[in-house]
Amino acid sequence: MTQAFSPDSWQYRALNSVNPGLDFLSDALIELTQAGHPVVAGSADLQYSNGLNRYAAAYPDRYIQFGISEQNMVSAAAGLATTGCMPFVATFASFLGLLCCEQIRMDIAYTRLPVRLIGHHTGISLGFYGTSHHATEDISTTRAIAGLTVVSPADGHQLASAIKASVDWPEPIYFRIGRGRDPDVYEKGHRFEFGKAIVHSKGSDLTIICCGMTVEPALNAARQLLEEGYSVGVIDMPTIKPLDRAAVLEAARSTLVMTAEEHNVMGGLGSAVAEVLADAGAATRLYRHGIYDEYSLIAPPTALYAHYRLDAAGIRQVALEQMKR
Repeated sequence: MTQAFSPDSWQYRALNSVNPGLDFLSDALIELTQAGHPVVAGSADLQYSNGLNRYAAAYPDRYIQFGISEQNMVSAAAGLATTGCMPFVATFASFLGLLCCEQIRMDIAYTRLPVRLIGHHTGISLGFYGTSHHATEDISTTRAIAGLTVVSPADGHQLASAIKASVDWPEPIYFRIGRGRDPDVYEKGHRFEFGKAIVHSKGSDLTIICCGMTVEPALNAARQLLEEGYSVGVIDMPTIKPLDRAAVLEAARSTLVMTAEEHNVMGGLGSAVAEVLADAGAATRLYRHGIYDEYSLIAPPTALYAHYRLDAAGIRQVALEQMKR
């Protein structure tokens, strides 16, 4: 059992003042615990980076501080699940999706244990921490693991809804979340359904299929393009596996398709959409937008989003280029 973390901690005050989205994970777990679910939470020495310090303060006997031993944390979570617990364990996505791949595959997915894995600070959101901490391959690794559901929420409200919906989902889940600064896309109480896309708008020229941090800038880009006379639809694909095939094929019937993701274009959301289109023999053009098979640069996250054209201005420009081809 660990000691509760003090709300007077300078880390708590400093991080939560600039990363308000960190509260959503703990608040959802607290709500599930209050409802009687056997939640157990754990982190690899990153409780302030993912907000689980709030859960630790509320339920110190249900929180485990694993230290910097991510692989052990994943295996321990599998063990906890065999005893009837509902484990939620969190660490940086770069460590969880890559370093812990073997433990996720053999200890959790192969045994089909209902463990919830929270990979936070996805993509290039860790900025100056560099390549070792950037997670631009985790969708590729996790969606290739049989029996593992992969979810990339757009904001804290969608994350909280997905966390609460997970109590009835039989498969293990990898949640791919940001750094707690995601602008709101949805409202409190947003209804989440695994395997279902959210169609924000339909277009006649182009459809942007996106997930995670690219949803909000894609919506802004579509609004700007509408003012310029272009008809661009936006689909949020929060569940990358199982993918909503029907939503992809419906969009492909009438428009060009472009994916936007904070991930390598090899093996990510774009590849998943390409597989659907190829399997169905869909006669449409697809453009995959993201990190173009390279190790991302080191800089502040906002500068990196602009550099890789993953902000609203960048997505708008890429969409324009595709429509003019």
